[in-house]
Amino acid sequence: MANTPKRLAQVFQSYPAPVYFVTLNAYRHSPILAKPQLHARFIQFGQAAQERFIAVGRYVIMPTHIHLFVRGPQTFELSSWIRQLKRSLSALIPTERPHWQEGFFDHLLRHSDSYAEKWEYVMRNPVRAQLVPAPEQWPYQGEIVPIIW
Repeated sequence: MANTPKRLAQVFQSYPAPVYFVTLNAYRHSPILAKPQLHARFIQFGQAAQERFIAVGRYVIMPTHIHLFVRGPQTFELSSWIRQLKRSLSALIPTERPHWQEGFFDHLLRHSDSYAEKWEYVMRNPVRAQLVPAPEQWPYQGEIVPIIW
């Protein structure tokens, strides 16, 4: 935090790393994402992230978008990590590029209630989309690392 006043640096260091709620959208909302191979690659990418102290928590892969929770170390650059994730997943998408809507949406979570509330909403996406009758029946969801507050 180069431009942070010295007195605030200690405050930032005393708090745990932030948790981000992220949404990635397929280009023009194409239904190209909820596929077994892409899901397996997502899990592989999330597990490999642990080597760099990046925790991918709960996630849901919908046909047209992905919701995920992620926490990284102080040096974590979310936009760079998302670019790498998109590139990794794109390698398995057989359609012509572009595969992704430009950028992504992120929300910095403030407390554990926010994580629980957001997850409650996200896990019901497949039900609201009438893809399954119950959230636990959606095969493209899970948790790679429990994110504890």
